[in-house]
Amino acid sequence: MDRLEWRELPERVRAAVRDQCGADIVGAETPGAGRNSHFAATLCLADGGRVFCKGVAADSGSARMHRREAEINRWLPALAPRVLWQIEEVGWLVLGFEHVAGRHADFAPGSPDLQLVAETLTTTAGKLSPWPGPRVPAYTEKMARTTAWQMLRDDPPTSLDPWTRANLDLFVALEPVAAELVAGDTLVHTDVHELNLLINDSAHLVDWAWAHHAAPWVDTAFVVIRLIQAGHSPEQAEEWAAGIDAWRAAPPTAVTAFAAEIYGMWEYLRHTRPLPIREGPTQAARLWARHRAEM
Repeated sequence: MDRLEWRELPERVRAAVRDQCGADIVGAETPGAGRNSHFAATLCLADGGRVFCKGVAADSGSARMHRREAEINRWLPALAPRVLWQIEEVGWLVLGFEHVAGRHADFAPGSPDLQLVAETLTTTAGKLSPWPGPRVPAYTEKMARTTAWQMLRDDPPTSLDPWTRANLDLFVALEPVAAELVAGDTLVHTDVHELNLLINDSAHLVDWAWAHHAAPWVDTAFVVIRLIQAGHSPEQAEEWAAGIDAWRAAPPTAVTAFAAEIYGMWEYLRHTRPLPIREGPTQAARLWARHRAEM
């Protein structure tokens, strides 16, 4: 997705943003990461303030997710930045958030950030169970619509590794099971990784556009994959996860089915919509799925 710079936005959009900020905008710092917004920047204000701003075309598929994020924001714990304002102008939807000063999380083995991340996941699972806010989609419905393993089995890519190829029937059988086992009434982020965590004295979880309701351990499971990608063994990643209450309460069969299903999603995307950023998570998800299958 091509991302516009601040100066490239329509003048009426920039004027509306300036009105909401209450001060002239003297600079705009575009983040190097992220791909879900058509525009994103930290706006530097003449009065010394800073606002994080992101926007999308109001008629795009991404707009639905951004509206969801704005709608649920006030129910989120303080570890998520507050939405300050929302505007729609000349075909643009733009959100302004309180600025959080911090760096992206480090998931490498031994990183002190991992304790802060565990504390944040514990807080979010506790405060968002059961979800008290407006209706959000169920993650179980999203998984039920996904037939990645079925499609991979029907037309297996030549580059599929031997272990995966030998277990395609098993993975296809697990798909509907996994969809049922992730059901729950907790609001979960579903996109927890290093770039969506800003570290200062806490770990702040940002970009809730993909939020769903599901079992409270689901976000921790997503982090397990990212820890493996960052250099942890599957055993080490799960040992870290064991420090989170929601994870310890997760049924092992549900976790195993989830690991297989998420691996299928990544593997399918890797083959059908290849991008360099898909390689690392796919390999990590494969390692975790194999570890769970062989336990």
